[in-house]
Amino acid sequence: MAVALVIAIVLAVTRNDELNPAAWQDFLKLTAIAQLIAIGSIAVLKLISPTVAHLNVGVGAAIVFAAHLVVTVIIAEGVVWSMYYLDFVADRWPEWHLSMLSRTLIISAVIAVLVLRYFIMAHRAQLESEARQRSRLEALQSRIRPHFMFNSLNSVASLIQSDPELAEKALEDLADLFRVLLADPRKMVPITAEGELARQYLDIEKMRLGDRLQVKWTASNVPRSAQIPSLTLQPIIENAVYHGIEPSVSGGTIDIQMWSENNEILNVMVSNPIPEVTNQGAHRKGNQIAMNNVQERLTRHFGGKATLQNFEQLGNYHVKIRMPIIRS
Repeated sequence: MAVALVIAIVLAVTRNDELNPAAWQDFLKLTAIAQLIAIGSIAVLKLISPTVAHLNVGVGAAIVFAAHLVVTVIIAEGVVWSMYYLDFVADRWPEWHLSMLSRTLIISAVIAVLVLRYFIMAHRAQLESEARQRSRLEALQSRIRPHFMFNSLNSVASLIQSDPELAEKALEDLADLFRVLLADPRKMVPITAEGELARQYLDIEKMRLGDRLQVKWTASNVPRSAQIPSLTLQPIIENAVYHGIEPSVSGGTIDIQMWSENNEILNVMVSNPIPEVTNQGAHRKGNQIAMNNVQERLTRHFGGKATLQNFEQLGNYHVKIRMPIIRS
């Protein structure tokens, strides 16, 4: 609509040497025709958009271009007929009819080409942006997989000789976990599914660590339909086990808390004890690398609406995630 108005202004100025009442009337006529063509094209494109959306870009653009020209002819002919019906012109086919129609078609075609080119370029830019985002998310997820697989397989291997039945159950859980690891990293999953994935991982680790690993779950007013990015919770819990429980002789408790704020914001906090080890700095560094990966994945999904904080307090290491609640 705005483009049509600008074109009408340009044509009115170029067609008239002076800004007099005649020029103003010419502008109003051109504006009316341009707006009618714009409205008609928008209406037709709305009707054919479900069909065009399933075609490739070239065919879709050709159909849109042709539809726009058909609308232009219909509107132009309709304007001439209206002028004759209202006695503004004496002839049904005035001598300037073909000239007006050809100029209108040429101008309309040029505008359509420019607009289509803009939308095609914007569409390609969007596809490239989505491809880059998908590649980045896959790269971030691939950083999580090797460490997780190594630890999990070690846990199962330690049970094969001592408790084959338990090792078999652990392998079944591990198969479920690997299916999630190989899934689309852009996928949002229910918080219940992400929680179940974390529980399966903790079950595997508890088989290996025994009573050294204790887990405490607390959930308050968390919608079961809430969606979070796949593999958000498990890597944080894995770091809590690897850096908080394994180095400690006595072990400790992984505290997992979830709560919502006004059913709009989801909070998740994972806490683990800080072991008294010599190489404490290495544990902090390892946690930070994992947190950076998770933070970047959250940013890819939520932008600046999601935050991740990690801090130490009273002998515990805490990781807190705050994100919008998105329901399925």
